[in-house]
Amino acid sequence: MNTLFHPEAEAELNAAIDWYEERQPGLGLDLAAEVQAAIERAVQLPDAWSELAPGIRRVLTHRFPYGVLYAQAGTTLHILAVMHLARQPGYWQGRH
Repeated sequence: MNTLFHPEAEAELNAAIDWYEERQPGLGLDLAAEVQAAIERAVQLPDAWSELAPGIRRVLTHRFPYGVLYAQAGTTLHILAVMHLARQPGYWQGRH
């Protein structure tokens, strides 16, 4: 299965990586690895994760308080948001 990041989701991930990297060198890379692992879980079992809205699911990272929101269209997993779990819910709506 292919993955395709929404531009805003990619920007969120990059900003989060930078934020963690500024606090402790290497921590941003750890976050990137956690997000990648979450995406790989979603690719393997796209219907296994919580549905937040019709057709939109969220897989969580283990070590960091982030969720990866995605929609599946055929053989592509569209990454809609890389969301800090304390962020206002629903801010990502409209990224279909």
